[in-house]
Order: sequence, then structure tokens, then C-alpha cells
Amino acid sequence: MSTSAPSPTARLRGLRPDWLSDPKVWRTEVLAGLVVALALIPEAISFSIIAGVDPAIGLFASFTMAVTISIVGGRRAMISAATGAVALVIAPLNREHGFGYLVAAVILAGVFQIVLGVLGVAKLMRFVPRSVMVGFVNALAILIFMAQVPEMHDVPWPVYPLIAAGLALMVFFPKVTTVIPAPLVSIVILTVITVAAGIAVPTVGDKGELPSSLPVPGLPDVPFTTDTLATIAPYALAMALVGLMESLMTAKLVDDITDTHSSKKRESIGQGIANIVTGFFGGMGGCAMIGQTMINVRVSGARTRLSTFLAGSFLMVLCIVFGPVVSDIPMAALVAVMVMVSFATFDWHSIAPKTLKRMPAGEIAVMVITVTCVVATDNLAIGVVVGSVTAMVIFAKRVAHLANVTAVTDPDGSSVVYSVTGELFFASSNDLVGQFHYATDPDKVVIDLSAAHIWDASSVAALDAIETKYAQRGKAVEIIGLNKPSARIHERLSGELAGSH
Repeated sequence: MSTSAPSPTARLRGLRPDWLSDPKVWRTEVLAGLVVALALIPEAISFSIIAGVDPAIGLFASFTMAVTISIVGGRRAMISAATGAVALVIAPLNREHGFGYLVAAVILAGVFQIVLGVLGVAKLMRFVPRSVMVGFVNALAILIFMAQVPEMHDVPWPVYPLIAAGLALMVFFPKVTTVIPAPLVSIVILTVITVAAGIAVPTVGDKGELPSSLPVPGLPDVPFTTDTLATIAPYALAMALVGLMESLMTAKLVDDITDTHSSKKRESIGQGIANIVTGFFGGMGGCAMIGQTMINVRVSGARTRLSTFLAGSFLMVLCIVFGPVVSDIPMAALVAVMVMVSFATFDWHSIAPKTLKRMPAGEIAVMVITVTCVVATDNLAIGVVVGSVTAMVIFAKRVAHLANVTAVTDPDGSSVVYSVTGELFFASSNDLVGQFHYATDPDKVVIDLSAAHIWDASSVAALDAIETKYAQRGKAVEIIGLNKPSARIHERLSGELAGSH
């Protein structure tokens, strides 16, 4: 029985993105892109101020990053734009050497990210434990909220009822309909109220002047010498690492939320391409934006590349075409959106008393350390590294106690068999040498490693030390039961390590 091959039309339909064939998906993606674009404007301007550049530079970077990553990135629906983490890294370079060096560093950082992506740096993500991931998410939620606090400090009193009204709209409007994203409704209604009633509150326009034309490509204004390369390379490498870590962590978070897989290698390379493009257009560079991604994926329900592309496109349209209208949006409306994002991002289950009772103390400690480091340094990358290292130390300490030694002496007293069980590595093998009775054991000693595994040179050195101690007393040692990997490392290193002492 033969089955007919699918027609060319059917094959094409299978290759078409969801938003081309489903009007509902199209509407969701378009509206999500618009909400993200509106929320991007004040953030991009704020990050420009951190980096010490004109607000238009941050807005251009957000435009080129979002549009480029929507095509070359590995994680659909993730938003990349100018970010605070990148701004903090490159601000000293701009301050000390000028804007041309900053742009050159952005381009070089993109090259570094492509190289790191090709080398497989994304595979390191598998070593980030769940407790670090939870800490990362909770710290992110705290940072998003803390970033809104200045907008609520020393402001006219109408700001507070406007924020409350915005939050109320986002909580209750979805109960009426989910066709239009609640954040968009909230922004529009609060803007209409403040403009119509003439309420004097801080607006987007107060953050800085919006650009009136598209960015023009060009080369960075720096001398192309080895001195320039030496100046920008450390900043570029730091930016590349921070950007990749933040982007890959965000991609992993979106994978979990959407229950889908993404190519981390493609995302790493895509981030590099996006930064190179951004640099040539005179932008300040960037990476994945966790807050905006949460607006796009969790709050607005976007799932495709279209929302990312439109977020960048709408950003420029809003600035260039609708600049005066956008400038009138009250900051209170955007603060309410970000507070809602902060609340939705926080993993409340992770701090529930029932969860904390069941969780191992070590994992709770790792989560707390990750959150503390991120909030204290304002840097997600530092928190992830410190949290991961702490988790590894706790794991090594726990596993170190799993190596046990039991001795069985023959009834006639002519030999003794030591059975070693567990994982032998630098932490567990240090105690191994002290668990043998060198003076009182018979002349024949058998060490059975059938239930053990040798992982490193420290374990081989420990076994050599045991053999040496017995040999000094004229006693013979036989090691049996090695599995193939353990036998290979033991054969290669045994007897070769003593010279280093």
C-alpha cells in the first residue's frame, strides 16, 4: 500500500510560520510587539544615560538588536535590546576614550560572541543548577522592581493613584477579554486620562529627546591600530561574556515557560551578529532583555519571531512618526507594567514554607547566595557564577562522604580485602589514605574497587601512597575490580605522580 507524497502547496504550508496562517496568532504577536516597543523606550533611554551616551544611541541599539536577532537568533519570541548590564560594562570605556571606542568595542564583542558560540560556550549552561536558575529568576524580579523605585520617589502625588489604576487594569481587564494585552490597554487609558485632564506627572518625553530619523551605517571613528585593539579588547570580552550569559539564561527561562527547545549555539552566534550590526549602525550594543522578554512571552503570550521583529520596528516608528504622542505617555503607566512583570516573574512557589521545608539546606543556601550577589552587584552574571561555584562546592562536599572503606580479613589471617565503594576524586580521595591499617594488616592486601570509580589524578596518587606505605612494611598490595575508565586512568598515571611531591 503506497501513500501519496504531500503536494508542494501542503509542504509550503508546513514551512509557513504560525502567524501567516492563524489570524489569532498574528494579532497576539503584533500587539505584543507594540507593548514591548512602548516599554523599551524609557528603558533604552535610561541605559543610554548609564553608558553616558545620547538617548538616541540606546534607542538605535534596541532597534537594530531586536530586528537582527529576530532573524538570526536561536530563541523565538525573546527580546534583545540595549541593556543595563552591557551599559555598565562599557560606560568606563566611553568616559575615558570616547564614543568611537565604545562602538569599536561593541563590534569586537560581537566577534568574540560568534567565536564563543562556535566553540560551544552554550554547553556550559548544563552546569547551571536549578537552585541557581530559581535564584536568578527571583533576583531578576527584585531588580525589575527596584528599577521602578526611583520613578516612585519624589514625584507628584497623582503618580501613585495612576500606578494603582494601571495595576488594577492589568489584573481585572483579562477577566473581560484577552484579545488585547492588558498592559497596552493600561498604557492607553492612563495616557488619555493624564493628557485629557492635564495632570502634571513625569512622562517618557522627560527621559530624553526621541530620534527623528533612522540610524545610518558607518565605521567607528577610531585609529585602526594595535593600541586601539588593546584598549577595547578587555571591555569587549567582558561585554561578550556578560551578554552571552544573560542571553543564554533568558533563553533557558523562556524554554521552561513555553515548554519548547531552542538552539543555544545559534543564539550565541546570533547575539554576536546582532552586536556587530548594532555597532556599525552606531548603537551601544546589548543582549537579551529579561524584563521585556517576560512582557512579550509571559504577559502578552507571544511565541514567534514576529513579535521580536515588530518590537524593534515599532520602536523606531513610535519614535520617528509618533514621537510627540509617545512623549506624553506617563511614566506611571510603564512603571505599573514593569511592577506587574516583576510580580509575574518571581517564583513564589520557591519561597513557600512547604517548599522550604522539603528543600535541602544546601540548595536553599545556593538560591539565597545567587539572589544576594545579583541584588548587591546589580549584575546577573556575577550572581550566576557565584551561585554555580557555591553549588559545585556543596555538591563536592556531599559526594566526598560517599566513599567508604570496609575491611574483611581471611579466617587464617594471611590476607585482608578492603572494599572501596563510591566516587574517588580530589575531595573524597584525601581521606582514603587514613582508612587502612598499615601496621597491623597481614602481608597480603587486596583493594577491591568493583564498586568505586576513579575520576582524577588525586585518586591515583592516593592509591599510590597506600601501596607505598604497605611496601615500606614489606607488604604486597593488589588492586582488583577496576572498571575500564578507572583502569585506563590508573594505568596511565600510577607511579608517575610521586615525583611531583
